[in-house]
Order: sequence, then structure tokens, then C-alpha cells
Amino acid sequence: MRPFLLLSIRAEPAAADDEHAAFARFLGVDVDDLPRRLLGVDDVSDVAGGLDRWSGVLLGGGSFTVSDDAAAKSPAQVRAEADLIPILDAVVAADHPFLGACYGVGTLGSHQGGVVDKTYPEPVGPLSVTLTGAGAADPLLAGVPRDFAAYGGHKEALSTVPPHVVVLATSTACPVQAFRVGEHVYATQFHPELDLAGLHTRIDTYATYGYFDPASAQTLRDAGAAVDVRHPMTLLRNFAARYAR
Repeated sequence: MRPFLLLSIRAEPAAADDEHAAFARFLGVDVDDLPRRLLGVDDVSDVAGGLDRWSGVLLGGGSFTVSDDAAAKSPAQVRAEADLIPILDAVVAADHPFLGACYGVGTLGSHQGGVVDKTYPEPVGPLSVTLTGAGAADPLLAGVPRDFAAYGGHKEALSTVPPHVVVLATSTACPVQAFRVGEHVYATQFHPELDLAGLHTRIDTYATYGYFDPASAQTLRDAGAAVDVRHPMTLLRNFAARYAR
């Protein structure tokens, strides 16, 4: 089988390793069979021209915010975004299987001409997500109920949707929770790889990154534990079942 490829922006070892393990677990592959590349650090020059090597490409989340002023972006973020542009160019042109989680909405959404800004942030923790009619009919979301709980937390979101983009899921606080470009290119605002243990790791890792008051960390852990989050992972199982080759 051709492997899936995970593109990462996480430089924080605990969160990066947990994300990698979670994507592998819910895809149903061994972590050693899910190559990982750190954007802006590892060489990804072969990805755009070699998509046929991969069953699909996944993009994890992290602390980068696409809509930040360019002057405020760190050199690492600038390099990561520069790495990602030709990959997204190639993925969209080929309609190659792609799933971007959280950061995927910002990067793919802006790449496709949408407006990504800070109009619809959501706090770290559990979210209530609702499928649209298109989402209920989409094979990536097969087996997911119309209303379900997920974990997330973000500073930016897609606030203006390009006409060719299909919105698959929404929430009260954030109108675009998932979308599709073409037939096989996806992004979610919530994290399909994130379980409760992973949420705790990210709360610990990003307590000082401006997502929440560090003093509220235990409250966020408790809120996460009070909700049964089991359905988002179905997206990764469906992604693997549909695209593994």
C-alpha cells in the first residue's frame, strides 16, 4: 500500500508526537507507516511533484495563524506557508486526497480565495457540530450523526466562502466547520484526530500561546471530560478506507 503522508507544523515535541500517533491510530496504520514532515524544516520539495507516491496527504494543526499580519509571523511560519503553497497548488489541481485539520481551514480556505479572519474564534475544548445536507451525503462523513461533539479551539476561521467550496459542517459559533474542494480535498475546523488524552496534551503544551487563560487549564480539562467525543475520528477511518491504495 502507498503510505499516507502527514504534514505537520508542530515544533513542540509532546504535541507533535501525540498528533502523529493519533492520526496513525485513527487511520488504522502503524505510526511507523505514516511518514511525517515538518513544514518549514524538513525537505518537502518532492511532495508537490510526487503526489502519486501517497495514498493521501494530511495536514495537522498548530499555533500558526494564517490571518496574522505578515510582519508578525515568525520565520518558521513564513517558511511553512511557503512550503505549503506549491503542495496545495498540486493537490487541488489533481484533486488528490487531502484532509487538513484546523490549520487546513486557514491554509486551504485562503488558498482557494476565501476570507480567513478572526471573526469566528472558538475556545479550546468541546464543540457542537452539525452536518449540512451536503455533509450528510458526503462519503467522508458516512456514519457520522447529523449533530455530534468534537474537540477544537482556534483563533481564525473561514468567514467568506468561495462559491465553488462546499460547506459540509457548521456550528453556532463558527459557520464553517468543514468544507470540500472538488471531490477529494477536505478541511475541518475541528480536530478529527483529537481524543481526550490528546486534548489534555494540547492544553498543557499551548497554555501560554494565547488560546486561553493558563489559570483556566483545569476547567478546560474538566469541560473536555464531560463530553463524549467519538464521531470525529470516523472521518479518518473513512479517509483511509476510501483512499488507501
